[in-house]
Amino acid sequence: SRYGDDASGEDEGICDSDSLWWYFTTKSAPIQFTDQKQEFNKRTSNTGHRSLPHSISQSSTDSYGSVCSDSSEDGSSPRDKPRRTSKGLSDFCIKNIKQAEFGRREIIIAQQEMPALMILRKGAGGEKPLAGAQVVGCTHITAQTAVLIETLSVLGAQCRWAACNIFSTQNAVAAALAEGGTPVFAWRGESEDDFWWCIDRCVGAETWQPNMIMDDGGDLTHWIHKKHPSLFKNIKGIVEESVTGIYRLYQMSKAGRLCVPAINVNDSVTKQKFDNLYCCKESILDGLKRTTDIMFGGKQVVVCGYGEVGKGCCAALKALGAVVYVTEVDPICALQACTLSMAHCFSKVNKLSEVARQVDMVVTCTGNKSVVRREHLDRMKDGCILCNMGHSSTEIDLVSLRTAELRWERMRPQVDHVIWPDGKRIVLLAEGRLLNLSCSTVPSFVLSITATTQALALIELYSAPEGRYKQDVYLLPKKMDEYVASLHLPTFDAHLSEVTDEQAKYLGISKHGPFKPNDYR
Repeated sequence: SRYGDDASGEDEGICDSDSLWWYFTTKSAPIQFTDQKQEFNKRTSNTGHRSLPHSISQSSTDSYGSVCSDSSEDGSSPRDKPRRTSKGLSDFCIKNIKQAEFGRREIIIAQQEMPALMILRKGAGGEKPLAGAQVVGCTHITAQTAVLIETLSVLGAQCRWAACNIFSTQNAVAAALAEGGTPVFAWRGESEDDFWWCIDRCVGAETWQPNMIMDDGGDLTHWIHKKHPSLFKNIKGIVEESVTGIYRLYQMSKAGRLCVPAINVNDSVTKQKFDNLYCCKESILDGLKRTTDIMFGGKQVVVCGYGEVGKGCCAALKALGAVVYVTEVDPICALQACTLSMAHCFSKVNKLSEVARQVDMVVTCTGNKSVVRREHLDRMKDGCILCNMGHSSTEIDLVSLRTAELRWERMRPQVDHVIWPDGKRIVLLAEGRLLNLSCSTVPSFVLSITATTQALALIELYSAPEGRYKQDVYLLPKKMDEYVASLHLPTFDAHLSEVTDEQAKYLGISKHGPFKPNDYR
């Protein structure tokens, strides 16, 4: 309605900007944004903790999706509770075995988007290439990794599993694995003590002797090396998929402390070009939306690190209208960011200390430690969102936030406000741990590529004749990288061209591949 001198609303018509301007300037008090904001901050700092409205708290617990939601469960540890599957098995520790049926449905859904693992089951299941393998694993326990674990079982392996992240376990999936006969020791929301207890129980040094390790982050390898070093006498190899774990393995190799051969899955082409890039590109927005309900258009975001993960994050954030800054230590990656900034309107590469005051969000994805330190945190503005897309929580200096002058307030699951004495709040997501797997889900198809690479790496190490691999870190042979990619092409009805004999001779390659040298990345 258009309002005239009398505000009865009888003169109806199309609302226009002039009438609205007249109404608000003549009949309403001027809007005092600055004073109201100061008053709001004063009230917030004085009232302390307040419970959230039911509508907000309910939506926040439900927003993680049905498979990740723990709103119906208590927060107690299941370590000392009796547990048993329908078949009478008790060698596991999870949150609630009654969720097994629901978890099984989640695994079936994931299988539809993981074609290569299904092909491995059909093609190699009869041969049982992992017969006799006793695999101890420490990865994220999700529907996608459950498909990998059960594929290893179909190929002949016996598996025991723990979680590499205290927030990423999907409890229903863990229940389905346990009900299916896989000893699983994990639940969402473990304490640090629970985390190491689960790994120790998973290793089962007194009752079970593993001969293969599948790790994500290096914690399992570290624990066995520290607590059960004698187990390495029987272990044939390690498969590691994260940049954090790879750093640890290279450090051990350099120091002469690596007891067995290891395959670096993280630096395989299939992992770098697909999982690190596309998985993060599609999942970062999901995690941020579910936890903060933020609108990205016009927001200023700094992404720390412009590797494959950083590239994916930048592309996703920019696509929704965010103004993106990049920090880098590597001049090659920095140059990539600078050249792409012209096409994608990124802001220039800068130091975090120079942009910390103005940005609305900070995303770390370097794989390093102490990337965001207390001096950066002190400069950040009120309401700045802080999250990590790297494997480990070490990228953010959380110790500096656990001090007496700062107050923590839990607002939602995986959302904390860290409050400064002046009332400034930093919004910390997942306590600095991996955002996408802690606060949302990830694309099954992309994880199919990584999981297939892991499975082939495990088969390669387990079946390799003695002496082929020394006590060192190896990259996956390029032929296997190409094989993993070829297994996923039928999904897109893709048809590869063939190299002629003349072309193969010209390039100096086999017409059947590999088509790139082993050092290609």
